[in-house]
Amino acid sequence: MKGLLIRWLMLTVAILAAAYLLPGIEVAGIFSAFFAAAILGILNALLRPLLLLLTLPLNILTLGLFTFVINALMLMMASGVIAGFHVGGFWYAVLGSLVIGLISWLLTSLINDQGKMEVITLRQHRGRWQ
Repeated sequence: MKGLLIRWLMLTVAILAAAYLLPGIEVAGIFSAFFAAAILGILNALLRPLLLLLTLPLNILTLGLFTFVINALMLMMASGVIAGFHVGGFWYAVLGSLVIGLISWLLTSLINDQGKMEVITLRQHRGRWQ
């Protein structure tokens, strides 16, 4: 449960970063970003797998690039639900989903399932890294 809350906060930070970096994405405040992260998480958990399954032939034909379109649609749907979160258009949604995905992936890769920071220590032993 703690890990879920931390990932939710990291998605909120990623949404705020996308709003800072891209002029077409606007967030009214921290609470709007917090609720946008919640809606985006719910949409990604419930609707995204169904959309990926329905568009599987198109996704295979485009070598997976259609997934960016699905991610952009999820972001636009979240902006339609949250009043303080606005995406200016489809291309800003595509760029925003890329920025949010990259930042969220970078931040959540540091956290394990229990919500703790994970550090891997490598040591050289007899000429090999372990």
